[in-house]
Amino acid sequence: MVRGISIDGGRVEIGLDLVVGDHPRDTRLQDSITESVSELDNVESVTLDVGVMNDDQRAAVRQLLIGDPTSTAGSQPASGHAEGRAIPFSSSTNRTRSLLIASGKGGVGKSSVTTNLAIALARTGASVAIVDADVWGFSIPRMLGIDREPTIVDDMIIPPEVHGVRCISMGFFAREDQPVIWRGPMLHKALEQFLTDVFWDDPDYLLIDLPPGTGDISLSLAQFLPRAEAYVVTTPNPAAQTVAQRSAFMFAQVKIEVKGVIENMAWFTGDDGKRYELFGSGGGADLAEKLGVELIGRIPLQVAMREGSDIGRPIVAQDPGAEASLVFAQMAEWVTSHAPTKRGHPELKLI
Repeated sequence: MVRGISIDGGRVEIGLDLVVGDHPRDTRLQDSITESVSELDNVESVTLDVGVMNDDQRAAVRQLLIGDPTSTAGSQPASGHAEGRAIPFSSSTNRTRSLLIASGKGGVGKSSVTTNLAIALARTGASVAIVDADVWGFSIPRMLGIDREPTIVDDMIIPPEVHGVRCISMGFFAREDQPVIWRGPMLHKALEQFLTDVFWDDPDYLLIDLPPGTGDISLSLAQFLPRAEAYVVTTPNPAAQTVAQRSAFMFAQVKIEVKGVIENMAWFTGDDGKRYELFGSGGGADLAEKLGVELIGRIPLQVAMREGSDIGRPIVAQDPGAEASLVFAQMAEWVTSHAPTKRGHPELKLI
């Protein structure tokens, strides 16, 4: 994007070509460049000459990021499932850990758990991305507080980023009040595009916010991401725990390892300092015991967490010291310290 730099004494002029005319980071990018260059020794003034890339330049950017779409040679294949590119996260050489965040039923706070856990992982210094695979009930963009759409570069999608987390969602392509009435093949194709046509840049963690239940989307993602890890979200009450168990058993049938259980809405701390178990107790621990995995976190019920999810101010980002935020930080530490069972070995090549 940097067309050129001219230095005349203490005056610096920078030529900058934006990928598109309405680049979502236009103002912020210019301010950041001006501020950074101004801090250098002997710089008196900074001038930006901002333009827009032409089609050839955008094609060069795309080739730089993911390769030549017309070439089958080389180690870097073209982007896009329609062009025959394999899903990068399924490769044994890919280092991204794919975390499937699932629940048996709706209303257990799975999406808010996904959002805040992603931010907690990003706060450890990791590169993090989210695929909002809940095509019917997409909510991740709102919860993250994303106020701009993805950037399109020559049919390649560059996802927006906030709080250190990149995200793609059906919410960018449909109105909030628009129902998505799709059958299995269309869902399968949309998810495939989310994984192949988006420039993810090999994040350390890719969190997938699954829809409730055990339908087509969960089965497709199990096929797309055979090395994924599953985390099941439940609430403490026995009814939710029983339904969540079915989701876990589905993963067992498709050979996806369930790594842990997350109990949401575990308690509410009143003004008197006492913990009130509004939704019962023990559901998360019982489910973890039945599945033979750890209960990696019990998240308290906090008004600030619910409000933050509604207005795009996630509690982990806004108040890292909050009761719920500390639990998310502990869960992020648990995930980081527990390596996946299925590992890729890029040094081993089969010929």
